[in-house]
Amino acid sequence: MKKPPANQFCHRTRRQFLHETGGGFGAVALAGLLAKDGFFPADVLASGGAGKESSYENPLAPKAPPRVAKAKNVIFLFMYGGPSQVDTFDYKPELYKLDDKTIQVKTFGRGGHKNEGVIVGPKWKFKQYGECGKWVSDVFPHQAQCVDDIAFIHSMTADSPIHGSAMVMMNSGNILSGNPSIGSWINYGLGSVNENLPGFLVMLDPTGGPIGGSRNWSSGYMPATYQGTVLQSKGPPILDLSLPAGTTPAMQRRLLDQLKMYNEQHQRGRTDNSNLAARINSYELAYKMQQHAPEAVDLAQETAATHAMYGLNNPQTQDFGRKCLLARRLVERGVRFVQLYSGGAHNNDNWDAHEDVYANHSYHGARTDQPVAALIQDLKQRGMLDETLIIWGGEFGRQPTAEFKRQPGRDHNAYGFTMYMAGGGVKGGTSYGKTDELGAAAVEGKLHVRNLHATILHLMGLDPNHLTYFHDGLDKKLVGVEEAEPIHEILA
Repeated sequence: MKKPPANQFCHRTRRQFLHETGGGFGAVALAGLLAKDGFFPADVLASGGAGKESSYENPLAPKAPPRVAKAKNVIFLFMYGGPSQVDTFDYKPELYKLDDKTIQVKTFGRGGHKNEGVIVGPKWKFKQYGECGKWVSDVFPHQAQCVDDIAFIHSMTADSPIHGSAMVMMNSGNILSGNPSIGSWINYGLGSVNENLPGFLVMLDPTGGPIGGSRNWSSGYMPATYQGTVLQSKGPPILDLSLPAGTTPAMQRRLLDQLKMYNEQHQRGRTDNSNLAARINSYELAYKMQQHAPEAVDLAQETAATHAMYGLNNPQTQDFGRKCLLARRLVERGVRFVQLYSGGAHNNDNWDAHEDVYANHSYHGARTDQPVAALIQDLKQRGMLDETLIIWGGEFGRQPTAEFKRQPGRDHNAYGFTMYMAGGGVKGGTSYGKTDELGAAAVEGKLHVRNLHATILHLMGLDPNHLTYFHDGLDKKLVGVEEAEPIHEILA
């Protein structure tokens, strides 16, 4: 019998052996990964497939961020309608001199493109505050006391000056509906550290929700588990937390366990139905919320001094103060993303000051200023501001010119507007970017909504250009196809 050549095994060269067996090892590894991702139905796993039978894994289970995280939670204070930058935080002394004068200036709002307009001078005085000397108008006397903790971004731009598309873009990074909101992205990337409460909570204005409604807190093409949960704007924040009459916790536990068994049986072979999986998980979450949510939303546990600090004793500030205090209590208990809306419905029910910017912003400023300042100060004195990222702003800003003759109102402006961040790894007492001398358009350090989103993800320890979700054959990202850089200039 002829001897096999040297360096051979089983009549194969070493290279052939490694090539053939390597595919087998890879297949085993791939099968394990696919099983972990829920590729195989439960009955395949149970019958000796790629892995052992597994129980439901909570998609919101906490995950370690891939990078060093400066922030653990986000509170987004959404001023729906578009607050005017030149009447609040973007001081333009030239506007006072040009009040009621017709000048050449390019604008683009709901009224279309224009090349000239009548200047509306600011209706409030500006003063300097803090060690940083930041100019703030009399609309926000309380927030003015917090400027050394705030990073102002004066050169924001967006793709649309229309509420619906601009709202969706600010919340999901795209002017088109159907994409996950930023709260969904953060919970997808990091999970929630509190399994007894939703990871993404939304609080609306008593006048109603913003235009587009649930599109603004939707999970889009992600599983429904990641979508925002809306709290009640009036009455108890969460309904039906008490057990039905005659039901004990043990009885309810047995009932839910039975339901879960039947639901999981139904789900086998329907593993691609994210709504079904989310519904199964929601039953379990609802049970946990009955035990833990009443304490989380019970503001009676707070001191009288705290109530007064947030303005809960004042009818004017009571609503938004309540939401801000709830937001603090929720992030204190590990809720990952909380979004509060100031303004709802249409026109003067929100910051959309088309007719009279003075009347509109005086009203909404008085309702929100003290509560927002209280939130910043409260988080700071509790040692929580360093790990809680606060975002303030609307879907766009407003123009320096009048929209209608003889009416001191302003049209939408997506060419240049102001937002701010505080806490969570942000360098306080800073201002970045500039608009022109009229506040009509960004001219220095021009930024896009994608840069804002990249900054939020970066501060949460996520890589904005590598956080992806596979959908329709593509690795989708919050910041879009092109890479987006965080705003490094405002990072601590």
